[in-house]
Amino acid sequence: MADARTISRPHRPLSMLRHFLDNEASGGLVLMAAAALALVVANSPLAPAYFETLHASLGPLSVQHWINDALMAVFFLVVGLEIKREILDGQLATWPRRALPGIAALGGMAVPALIYAAFNWSDPATLRGWAIPSATDIAFALGVLSLLGSRVPTSLKVFLTALAIIDDLGAVAIIAVFYSGDLSLPDLGLAAAVVLALVALNRSGVRRLLPYLLLGGALWFFVLRSGVHATIAGVVLAFTIPLTAAPGRPDAMETSPLHRLEHALHDWVAFLVVPVFGFANAGVSFVGLSVDVLLDHLTLGVALGLLFGKLVGVFGSAALTIRLGLADLPMGASWPQLAGVSLLCGIGFTMSLFIGLLAFAGDPLLQDQVKIGILGGSLLAGLAGWAVLRVVPREVPAPAPRVRHSSVQAE
Repeated sequence: MADARTISRPHRPLSMLRHFLDNEASGGLVLMAAAALALVVANSPLAPAYFETLHASLGPLSVQHWINDALMAVFFLVVGLEIKREILDGQLATWPRRALPGIAALGGMAVPALIYAAFNWSDPATLRGWAIPSATDIAFALGVLSLLGSRVPTSLKVFLTALAIIDDLGAVAIIAVFYSGDLSLPDLGLAAAVVLALVALNRSGVRRLLPYLLLGGALWFFVLRSGVHATIAGVVLAFTIPLTAAPGRPDAMETSPLHRLEHALHDWVAFLVVPVFGFANAGVSFVGLSVDVLLDHLTLGVALGLLFGKLVGVFGSAALTIRLGLADLPMGASWPQLAGVSLLCGIGFTMSLFIGLLAFAGDPLLQDQVKIGILGGSLLAGLAGWAVLRVVPREVPAPAPRVRHSSVQAE
């Protein structure tokens, strides 16, 4: 007689992936609504109360800083957990799987940055924001894909997810290296000591999450005081959370501390943390907005970097990788569909907005221009990507694989 668990879960990996994508897509739709609401409120009679609340002090930080420095640390924790899981036990677990999304992600970060730099080269004050259009918002992009239903093959959704995860890793590195303030060596030393303690917990086989989370709180505090942006503490903490099966259940990787924490936080981040961040930071007043602002080199650099930079960088890098035989076109996908998904990579809301706030901290006027560029570029990229994927044929014959591997990789 067959095992009841086998009968009830015949395709668990595929169903888990679909569940993950569905949640991400739903979170993207909620984020869209939060951003739209912020724009409405910021241009309504409620605008003074909206901005005053964000700048009100709540203990040592303002409300907006609590959201951007503390609440977003939880978002970065989940990002770190997803990166670690995908690299060790997911779609990025082998080099062949990493090749196409990895190279496409690198191209998709480099070309938008170059376009932005071309527009702002003569202005050192705005050139600091070169990394703003380099990021892809996975929640927004998958939210648009969800509107297309079965018109987009699952392989392209997996490609977009893997690319966005690698993109997030690059954005985290950029924030840590280029957008940190004056460093405090004593606090950095204390943060390093906490990291060593976290690693010791991992090496000792500690599987309870509470000790990791308590030390993670201390790590966030010391990183906040050190000058490195506090959200980086979330990623560092994530990398120390164990990804091991429960004793006596080597086939049940989902019981690992990493999976338990990720599942516990995922919906909270998707449906609360990120929408709150979007609502708190997407609000920009259009009062007095002129054509000069829309055509300013900062605004254009961000918008065109997202719209054209991502298309050229992602699609061009992916096409070159495939033509060189280093990877295959995603199964069941066509070149126009790949171009449509590349356009969707130009939706760069959460990470782009976050980097923009760091790049121009203390300059509300430049921050508003960044927001306009991000909103405009992301909107155009999303509409263009949706239109391409909507009109191209739904199904294409699966191409014959051209990449040969020395060994069969486990799915």
